[in-house]
Amino acid sequence: MNWTSWLLWGFVSTVVLTSILAGSQGIGMTRMNIPYLLGTIFTPSRDKAKFIGFFLHFANGWIFSLIYVATFQVLQKSTWWLGAGIGLVHATFVLTVALPVLPALHPRMANEQYGPTVVRQLEPPGFLGLHYGIRTPISVLAAHAIFGAILGAFYTIK
Repeated sequence: MNWTSWLLWGFVSTVVLTSILAGSQGIGMTRMNIPYLLGTIFTPSRDKAKFIGFFLHFANGWIFSLIYVATFQVLQKSTWWLGAGIGLVHATFVLTVALPVLPALHPRMANEQYGPTVVRQLEPPGFLGLHYGIRTPISVLAAHAIFGAILGAFYTIK
């Protein structure tokens, strides 16, 4: 495993992924803010949640980049299209499994069956994150495909 290449390109791809997702929210493509959702697991404070969530999301991106790199190492192949393909699989899992299950794990997120309570006021993302906008899946798929493409294009196999 090429640790230097992973550290560099895992960092760069995570910066790009995070920027695409933040930009998607900024231009109104989606209402989903993953750092905020992650941060509110740990604190009810909106400002602190955004700060904590940013670092959690960034750490998650770097950790997930390790899985991509491990795949490249096993296959002894690292290309932009292979990385993009892994990114699409990753995004599909996030949209179809992780987001719908999030209300069961999140102490401040409402449940689709029971609705909001005094404590659980965050809207659940729903299947494909569609509760946060019809274009949310496009944003998530594109961000993860680009994340993987960067890793695949620039990671150097040792």
